[in-house]
Amino acid sequence: MTFSSDTECRECRACQELDLAEAVARRERDESRATDCRVLRKRHLAAEHGERS
Repeated sequence: MTFSSDTECRECRACQELDLAEAVARRERDESRATDCRVLRKRHLAAEHGERS
């Protein structure tokens, strides 16, 4: 199992956008959208960074 570094994820534009979208959703108290963002980020991590959950 290969895990990417935190630095790689912090520098990844898609990771940043998903983190921001989740933060906005949480601030707006839209837990459904926040959950969607977390799911999309996990999928992105698996597809692009080789992480497995």
